[in-house]
Amino acid sequence: MRRAGLFGVPRVRPWSWQAFLLGFVVVAMSAALQGICVALGAKLYFAAFLPGLFVLGIVAGTPAAAFAALLAVPLVWWAFMQPVFEFNSLTSAHTDSINQFCLLAVLLIGLADLCRDTMAMISRGGLKRRSESAATNSQ
Repeated sequence: MRRAGLFGVPRVRPWSWQAFLLGFVVVAMSAALQGICVALGAKLYFAAFLPGLFVLGIVAGTPAAAFAALLAVPLVWWAFMQPVFEFNSLTSAHTDSINQFCLLAVLLIGLADLCRDTMAMISRGGLKRRSESAATNSQ
């Protein structure tokens, strides 16, 4: 891992095995947190996975975050949707929850990728100002 230079965020190369291992760890930790939430009575199936995907997208990149999102869907279907620990046909409410999670995951992963690129750009010194641009051309 190397430091990004901005905010001290450690970064992992996007297609490395460490990135995918970190994705697996984030899904496992999110599942444990989701299990605690379910034990306390929450019915939001994917609530604990979304913040983890965003942080994973910043730290490890888009491929690892997409892997974690794809891994989270069958895990939640199996472990948290009724009947638990079984794969049964999905109800329309469960399908809507999965669709909403997929939409939010795509948006969060895209935002995390933009944040990752912005942090890299700022750590390199930001955008360089050109002496002349098309907007200030006095022809």
